[in-house]
Amino acid sequence: MEAWITGVIEQFGYIGVFLLIMIENIFPPIPSEVILTLGGFMTSYTSLTIFGVIITSTLGSVAGAIVLYGVGRLIDFYRIEWFVEKWGHFLRLTKQDTYKANDWFTTYGVWTVFLCRFIPLIRSLISLPAGMAHMNMGIFLIMTVLGTFVWNGVLVIIGAAVGESWETIVKYMDIYSNIVYVLLAVLLIAFITLFILKRFK
Repeated sequence: MEAWITGVIEQFGYIGVFLLIMIENIFPPIPSEVILTLGGFMTSYTSLTIFGVIITSTLGSVAGAIVLYGVGRLIDFYRIEWFVEKWGHFLRLTKQDTYKANDWFTTYGVWTVFLCRFIPLIRSLISLPAGMAHMNMGIFLIMTVLGTFVWNGVLVIIGAAVGESWETIVKYMDIYSNIVYVLLAVLLIAFITLFILKRFK
């Protein structure tokens, strides 16, 4: 994976960084941590600059986020409402539950989009509910740009600072990601358990 990413960036430069990060946002399993820290390291021996990598990676992140936001808009809240009305009884879901979820995202979605840019996997997927909730496009873009600029900037700068030891940073990021995944799994299980208990009561 690292060799392929290096080859793409060496061959296409900033365009390669842009495309890799855009694809990573649409298909989360591609590790942005590797792309960003490696890109930072490559500023030490190529014509790439730290600022250039940060900007192009941020533009790539935003482009990928816009694609998923658009997919969310196509799914549309009313289609979810129809699905819940027809099949929701299997999960004891009602249309009122969808209204509550939509209202929650409408109220807190702005900061959710920003903060989720620092959470592995969720960082990309948060664009879907933003589109489904029809979040204001301008606000969505502002929060996405701010969140991704900070995240990308930190990793690129660290990659440039540690040089050839950039893989060590990736290992630490893997640990961070695994901890986050475990916490998300625990929270999801707790939420589902409480939801089911509440429904049966």
